[in-house]
Amino acid sequence: MVLVTGGTGLVGAHLLLHLIENGESVRAIYRNQYNIQKTKLVFELYKKGDLFEKINWLEADILDVPSLEIAFIDIDYVYHCAALISFDPKDEDLLRKTNIEGTANMVNFSIAGGIKKFCFVSSIAALGDIAPHETYITEETDWNPEKPHSDYAISKYGAEMEVWRGLQEGLDVIIINPGVILVPVSKTKIFDEGISELYQKVVKGLKFYTMGSTGFVAISDVIKIAYELMKSNIKNERFTLIADNTVFRDILNTIADTLKVKRPTIHAKPLLMNFLWMADLIFSALFFQKRRITKATAKASYSKNLYSNEKIKTALGTVFLDVHHYIKDSSKL
Repeated sequence: MVLVTGGTGLVGAHLLLHLIENGESVRAIYRNQYNIQKTKLVFELYKKGDLFEKINWLEADILDVPSLEIAFIDIDYVYHCAALISFDPKDEDLLRKTNIEGTANMVNFSIAGGIKKFCFVSSIAALGDIAPHETYITEETDWNPEKPHSDYAISKYGAEMEVWRGLQEGLDVIIINPGVILVPVSKTKIFDEGISELYQKVVKGLKFYTMGSTGFVAISDVIKIAYELMKSNIKNERFTLIADNTVFRDILNTIADTLKVKRPTIHAKPLLMNFLWMADLIFSALFFQKRRITKATAKASYSKNLYSNEKIKTALGTVFLDVHHYIKDSSKL
């Protein structure tokens, strides 16, 4: 049997559907009964609602050791998708506890339970820092602790260290580092729980764009590759999963065109982005509101990072979906 954490999140929900479609017996853990409905919505989005009933749901938490003891009964393979994603500095402690301690718990139980293979869904945020002589960030790029990183990136890097510790203790592992994951979008479902916040902002009339770039990938590619890696003889490796390095403006324009809404028209240059995050810091402190833009997200918006996907293409012969075509085609769902 396969155990999936984070099954009520977008990656986990899509993974559950893919596993069941491929005849796998699956157990998924959840913390809140209400959140299960988000997964059901994903199944229904693909017109696969009947398969939802095949999931063996179990109430458990990656930070609650007693509940994990039950979750790991009769488990052979683990996909650890659960994580906290936040770029708000106030969430630093919670990020480290959830992403690092939670992963450590999953690794410990996997070792104790003799799990055959463990897949950890990480992020390109946990990859290294490019050196002056390098052009692309790869799986081998060194992490430089002297350089600034977001709390989220640090927590995912720390989680990866726990997975590599598991390898040293005899656990076969796979780490995947997806870029910005794009999900299906249709105008009638745009405000459903779990649909990318990026789409919501565009629909609501996002005015600003930036010329920074990063790696993007369709969620269907992420899920397919994770499954293929777990079924293969490949082990104890990490793989960067990006279809292409794309400018934020171009992605926003494709989303806007697909949804038939106005494109963002104001170029937010680095100076403006830095002003916005400082203004947001003051505003959130005065009115006790959650941060909408932080120093880390501002910097990411105009940074031009290039990531290489050569390793996974060589390992599996992967041909990635074009992300612009994916956005347009997924609007038909």
